[in-house]
Amino acid sequence: MVWTVDEPDRYGFAYGTLPDHPERGEEACLVEQAKGRVTLKIRAFSRPSNRLVRTASGAGRLAQRWMTVRYERSLAELARG
Repeated sequence: MVWTVDEPDRYGFAYGTLPDHPERGEEACLVEQAKGRVTLKIRAFSRPSNRLVRTASGAGRLAQRWMTVRYERSLAELARG
């Protein structure tokens, strides 16, 4: 865990990849409530950890986008009840 936020109107966390992971990077998720709205902020960055992974870097970006969409859908379901 890189950091956490646990406040009345904000909750979030960030984590980094483990040493043997194919990519090096961090991802952060932050949920905020203000003025009757709930927002989700996701930030991610990574880079390949070696040449072999670098050749497939497009697949890594697709995987990150796929996960972001899953986060958004889960939050929307929670908001609907």
